[in-house]
Amino acid sequence: MPRAGRNGGLLRGRTAFSVAVAALLAALPASLLAAVSFGTNPLPLGDVYAVIQWELANRLLGWTIPAEWAPGAALHDVVWLIRLPRLVLAAAVGACLSLCGAAMQAVVKNPLADPYILGVSAGANLGVTLAVLLGVGAAAGGNFVGMAGFFGALGASFAVISLANVGGRANSVKLLLAGSALSAVCGACSNFLLYLRNADHAAAEVMRWTMGSLGAANWENNGVMLLAALGGTAFFLTQSRTMNLMLLGEETAVTLGTDLRRYRTAYLAASSLLVGLAVYSAGIIGFVGLVVPHMARLLFGTDHRRLIPVSVLAGALFLLWADVLCRTVLPGNELPIGVLTSLLGAPAFLYLMARRRYGFGGGD
Repeated sequence: MPRAGRNGGLLRGRTAFSVAVAALLAALPASLLAAVSFGTNPLPLGDVYAVIQWELANRLLGWTIPAEWAPGAALHDVVWLIRLPRLVLAAAVGACLSLCGAAMQAVVKNPLADPYILGVSAGANLGVTLAVLLGVGAAAGGNFVGMAGFFGALGASFAVISLANVGGRANSVKLLLAGSALSAVCGACSNFLLYLRNADHAAAEVMRWTMGSLGAANWENNGVMLLAALGGTAFFLTQSRTMNLMLLGEETAVTLGTDLRRYRTAYLAASSLLVGLAVYSAGIIGFVGLVVPHMARLLFGTDHRRLIPVSVLAGALFLLWADVLCRTVLPGNELPIGVLTSLLGAPAFLYLMARRRYGFGGGD
């Protein structure tokens, strides 16, 4: 295991970690309720709580909702059908992307890795474009678009690793170049298909994924994303020891009796599934998987037993409040969330590139 003295974060000890997790767990539902009140037309917190309280009482206990809070009333529909679903989706997508970023950084032993930079999101978007424009995978049933996004992400993840290993062992520069090249190719293919089909409705739908949007959130899809976030978190938490071994390198892991190759395949497949679902639900949202795990690592070190839960919770909070900014920063307009996260994440990426030394674990 990486030594705490070298790879520990600014906050050390179980007490600091427990307090941080407890604070993040408390902040998440509080943020959900508070964020609903923000928007083009601010809503009183009391009214927001009343709508949510009566809706839950009706669904869980069968109570009759008073007319002023009932479905069909403007306040109810804004809170329960528009704002709250998109905030829940933002939290689930943020958790998934942060989790995938932490996993990919362990797989390639590179703190600059994330689904956006390594081209996995672009691959998922290409899969979605093929499904929307050409009907690829329609035989799979009603969820074929999500399946296309999954296989696009999976193919892109393995393509990046393969390209980075051409001519020698992969390193940070080769991984970044391979990811950038693959993103460009996938983007070019998507644009070429849009040009050939020249379908306005399809182009608008694909553009929504390209720039990122939470506007299509609904409770049915949110349930799938929440299950994916919880399931992915549980899976990677059980793999924290192996992910820590990955930081030590292939040779060290072999001497400890662990062959990392099959674990890398499993982690890439799981990450690709989560990214594919995230792209299907909210489009391409870049840099979340880079910035959030990096900040969690700076605070709590490289041990994935701590890194994973902190990254998941912080990612959920980050994208939740990013959505609030998107809806309020431009009066009368909504800024695409992928644009905002790129504006916030690109400086962090440049900062990481400029650093001469990064204590990422193992022999770095």
